[in-house]
Amino acid sequence: MAHVEFEIERSEHPLDMLERLASLNDWTFDRAEDDEMSISIAGSWAEYHVAFTWIEEVEAVHIACAFDIKVPERRQGDMLKLVALINEQLWVGHFDLWSAENVVMYRHALLLAGGAEPTRGQCEMLLKTATDACERYYQAFQFVLWAGKSAREALDSVLFETEGEA
Repeated sequence: MAHVEFEIERSEHPLDMLERLASLNDWTFDRAEDDEMSISIAGSWAEYHVAFTWIEEVEAVHIACAFDIKVPERRQGDMLKLVALINEQLWVGHFDLWSAENVVMYRHALLLAGGAEPTRGQCEMLLKTATDACERYYQAFQFVLWAGKSAREALDSVLFETEGEA
């Protein structure tokens, strides 16, 4: 299949909407480069470090959401099993164990092919799905790392839902 190159004009940089969103919510953010931006967001369990990257070649805003969990080599196998089990539960995005830093992170991308402009709703949902996934599964990562639970035990613990009142 032939690849056709054409120039796309955008009214603003795709990360500009995310920068406005961060400002509106009084989140601490940094945009040292045009194509990169980071935000810090306090969650119930941890401080989430969210990095956005504009990838021109595929016209996508990539999101990576990490929290302060360093995985020692001896626990990486169990953590990878947990990541696989969690990813089976997710409809969008996925968790990775980033081997360069031995940290767990959630990743996803917003495709904006053909010159599409990101909307505020899309940016809010991109951020919401990332932080919601981290909030939901954070304790499972802790259970494997600090409590010595198996991946299945840790996931079952966080997926347990109570009904009614005691």
